[in-house]
Amino acid sequence: MVRGPIRRWKGYGKPQRAELYFRWSLYLVAWIMLPINLLATASGVQLQGTAPAARTGLVLSLASVLVTLRAYRTSLDHYLGRPGNHRRWLITSAALTVAGSWTVLLLGPSSDGLSPHPDPPFTAVIAAGLVGATAGPTGVGLRWPWALLTGTVLLLLIAPAMLLAGVGFGTTTGWLVGSLVGTVVLIASCRSFAWVTAIVWELDAAREVQSRLAVAEERLRFSRDLHDVMGRNLTTIALKSELAVQLARRGRPEAADQMAEVQRIAQDSQREVRDVVRGYRTADLHAEAIGARAVLRSADIACEIDLGEHADGLPLPVQSVLGWVIREATTNVLRHSEAAHCLIRLRREDGRAVLELENDGVPEVPIPSQGAGTGLRGLRERLALHDGELTVPAAAPGTFRMLAAVPL
Repeated sequence: MVRGPIRRWKGYGKPQRAELYFRWSLYLVAWIMLPINLLATASGVQLQGTAPAARTGLVLSLASVLVTLRAYRTSLDHYLGRPGNHRRWLITSAALTVAGSWTVLLLGPSSDGLSPHPDPPFTAVIAAGLVGATAGPTGVGLRWPWALLTGTVLLLLIAPAMLLAGVGFGTTTGWLVGSLVGTVVLIASCRSFAWVTAIVWELDAAREVQSRLAVAEERLRFSRDLHDVMGRNLTTIALKSELAVQLARRGRPEAADQMAEVQRIAQDSQREVRDVVRGYRTADLHAEAIGARAVLRSADIACEIDLGEHADGLPLPVQSVLGWVIREATTNVLRHSEAAHCLIRLRREDGRAVLELENDGVPEVPIPSQGAGTGLRGLRERLALHDGELTVPAAAPGTFRMLAAVPL
């Protein structure tokens, strides 16, 4: 009997546990009205000796608790955006409050008809409890102005019954003001419970969205890395394979050397892809520059590299991102130009590391690609992670110039 609820509790997530806690806190507010009315009834019967009002008050208090529990449940579901007919239970609770308060007040002790009753009877406490039982779920299920207006209207509808029961005008006014203050506090408290419950669910939804965004970002990173890794290598393989075919047709023995080079590049690509999948790969600036020069020279493109003495003093993250820039720029030169010369220069300028890449042989009509280009966009995303930027300034006709700047 005990392990069942405990097992269910352990099976709930954090937002479900939080909602269950706040929900039962609201239910507890409803149950508190019952012992308060019981104490008021017992005290009133002992002092004033009115059994019909006492019995009626007890029945109405129990009925009010049951209706209030249902009203709290449906109102909280409505506040959390779940389907439910909360208005029906709020109307039922309000009707029970007005009818019950009039009943117990008129059945309760009254004056002798000659002078007002000096003290409020115990039935006034029961009436206040009935109003509180309605005000709580009203504060959850209705907006602030409507909840306050509902509580005020209920009190104004009950006040005439107190006057008819013989309670003095001053006492009735005091009861009305005190009950109104208590109603406002109860509405604010119950609505706070509902608000915190909604915030917990919103935070849980935000955490789930954050997890999905992290997965999407990782997928973008992987696709970007795979594009940068495989783009240059596949382009080189295609060029060398085409060269090997031409040499083989001419009966030249260099075709075998070219195919051996293709095999080596393919093996390197397999290793690099495995590194990308594991997430451990970083681009080395010197290695990428040397690799770019070797690849470009194999395509009969003269490559001039000037890293100077600035490269060794750069932070490792800056070297890595600039290495990716060199890799992507090399891929673009091979794919989108008929270059004969390429320049890669690194310098420091205004507290930034600026990598300049320039090549000629840019056709007037761009070479059509196999799909939508993602290289430059991927580089901009990489540089943005280090507060860097990628610009493509104007250059001479037939020349492409690109600047990658990363603050130090």
